[in-house]
Amino acid sequence: MIATEIATQVAAALQQSTLAAPEPKGINTEGVVTFFASNIAPILLAVLGIIFIGRASRGEISKVLTSSAIAIVGLAFIAGAATLFFVGDYLISLIFA
Repeated sequence: MIATEIATQVAAALQQSTLAAPEPKGINTEGVVTFFASNIAPILLAVLGIIFIGRASRGEISKVLTSSAIAIVGLAFIAGAATLFFVGDYLISLIFA
C-alpha cells in the first residue's frame, strides 16, 4: 500500500516535471559576439601592439609596417563580415516580410 502511494506520487512528479520543462533555448549569438568584442579582441590587439613595439625597438620597421598593414586589412575583413550580418538580416526581412 505504501509502495503504491509512493509510486503514484513519483509518477505524478515525473509527469509534472516533463510537462513543465522549459523549451530548449538557442545559442545566444549576440552574447557570444559581445563577449568576444569586449574581452578577447582587446587582449589580442594588446598582444599585437606589444609584438609591434618589440620589433620596432629592434629596428625592424619594415616588418612592423607590413604586419600592421596585414592587421588593419584583417580588421577590415572582420568589420565587413559583421556588416554582412546586418545587410543579410535587412535583405531577408525585405524579401520575406
